[in-house]
Amino acid sequence: MATTNQSNPLMQSMLSPRGLTWIIAIIAISVFTWFRFGSIMDTFEIGILIGATIGLIGAGFLWQSIQTLFAFVLMMALIGIASYAKHGDVYSANETAFFLKFLFSSQSAFMWMNVLFVLSMLTYFFALWKNSEFSGRVATSLTWSAVAFGLAGMGVRWRESYLINPDYGHIPVSNLYEVFILFVIITAVLYLYYEQKIRNRSLGGFAMAVISAAVGFILWYTFGREASVIQPLVPALKSYWMKIHVPANFVGYGTFALAAMVAVPYLWRNKIEQSGNSTSPWLTRLPTLEVMEDVMYKAIAFGFAFFTIATILGAMWAAEAWGGYWSWDPKETWALIVWLNYAAWLHFRMSKGWGGARMAWWALGGLLVTTFAFLGVNMFLSGLHSYGTL
Repeated sequence: MATTNQSNPLMQSMLSPRGLTWIIAIIAISVFTWFRFGSIMDTFEIGILIGATIGLIGAGFLWQSIQTLFAFVLMMALIGIASYAKHGDVYSANETAFFLKFLFSSQSAFMWMNVLFVLSMLTYFFALWKNSEFSGRVATSLTWSAVAFGLAGMGVRWRESYLINPDYGHIPVSNLYEVFILFVIITAVLYLYYEQKIRNRSLGGFAMAVISAAVGFILWYTFGREASVIQPLVPALKSYWMKIHVPANFVGYGTFALAAMVAVPYLWRNKIEQSGNSTSPWLTRLPTLEVMEDVMYKAIAFGFAFFTIATILGAMWAAEAWGGYWSWDPKETWALIVWLNYAAWLHFRMSKGWGGARMAWWALGGLLVTTFAFLGVNMFLSGLHSYGTL
């Protein structure tokens, strides 16, 4: 008969020295946060802290790479935050402190993130073209590094907002600039999870392509519109709802974007197979159609769950801020369109057994709908959510 540890690898992992260290570290950080900021936290924020603690512990055991990522992000963010402690002014510190100027201020970290994401896309495509395992590993390392810089930058930017003016202080998910950064980080993390899951790096270039497109927007928005400047929140955003509604929303956006980019190599391989070219080298480099279809399905299903939660939370926030759960504001209307699009995709996939190229085309087309809801509404329409305009 198998022993308990042999039959329960998760428990074995939790009781290992690394597992216990992870649990103790996360609880210690949460306790420190409570003692440091508990006096200014309301009941809802305390609930978020407890939920985040439990969620992060669980995520670290379900996907151990999170533990390593968190250690690097924490180290980088603490270096940045500690560097500010030695200077009285945020802006002068960014020009004089070495670590802030070149590495760990929010803007320095975000610039590194942007560069690394573009380099990872190019390296992934090079690895696919040359069928190079070494280049693929380099591309994966670049992606992890970009994610680490992005997350550290968000943590430091959160602190910067309070240092500039305590009344400005907010979690950095409040405007179009900040949520674009959140989008690329979430999309990259989701891709890295599936990369490890299917043990194949050939989808990386396609996933990084949509991220690199978002990076292009971030750079334009930074230098063309000075969007990186930290501003005070508009009254409607001074709410605890923002801390959970926006991240949940962008888990949905990230998974939908990932599914669309997986659809591209799916359609490519499908065309090769239908042509009867059994000697094509791409057949040995790309995952099978079944694997890619499974990734698309699981990504959309996962994102749809979060998008549904985000929509419900958004309605509750709207009731508190504007006195009604739904007002047919353009942003709300297009969020509903996105929700209906993927609800239909999942319905036909699960109930009707639809699959193959038509579902891949649908996932790819869904990216256009999602992009308009995410960005187009802010560019062309106005309403209660107009605080996110370009």
